[in-house]
Amino acid sequence: MRSKNTHEEIVCAGFGGQGIMFFGKLLAQAAMTEGLHVTYLPSYGAEVRGGTAHCNVIISSEEIASPVIGRPTSAIVMNHPSLLKFEEKIRPSGLLIVNGSLALVSASRKDIDVIEIPATEIADSLGTVQVANMVALGCYLQKKPVVPLSTVLNCLEEVLPRRRHDLLKVNQTALREGAAFLSGQEKIGTASESG
Repeated sequence: MRSKNTHEEIVCAGFGGQGIMFFGKLLAQAAMTEGLHVTYLPSYGAEVRGGTAHCNVIISSEEIASPVIGRPTSAIVMNHPSLLKFEEKIRPSGLLIVNGSLALVSASRKDIDVIEIPATEIADSLGTVQVANMVALGCYLQKKPVVPLSTVLNCLEEVLPRRRHDLLKVNQTALREGAAFLSGQEKIGTASESG
């Protein structure tokens, strides 16, 4: 359940071609649909496909002064270079979601919440690694429901280019799988704590 006072500063980062900008646009569109204030700021590396890319998304119940994020409350990193670049920038008590399929090491900070999800492997099991970004987004929204997953699912058709609508169902499935992964991890954690 989303609280009335929402302020979330999210960085999503990875290689160009991993759908980083699409991730940000979809999250921003869903937040606007929910009536929240939103900024979306893309940043590309020297190359688009294969180079590094990240985007900043701020979602707030109040007006947003600047789209620039210095210390994100959350970061979703889809590859190893992005983990190295953004782990230290996250605010204490923040959230880091790591694509464990492509990170060569685990996150080292103990003052943030870290979730490693094999996003690329889950996406591959669905038939296309292109939806790893949606697996990560589903996981993020399960942990921090700044917007309802149902709103994101509904916004997919609007944000996904018409020529890509053949991928609509697999993107929706990937979002649900990412959320289900975290639900499963939380149940396992609860069971082991009680045992």
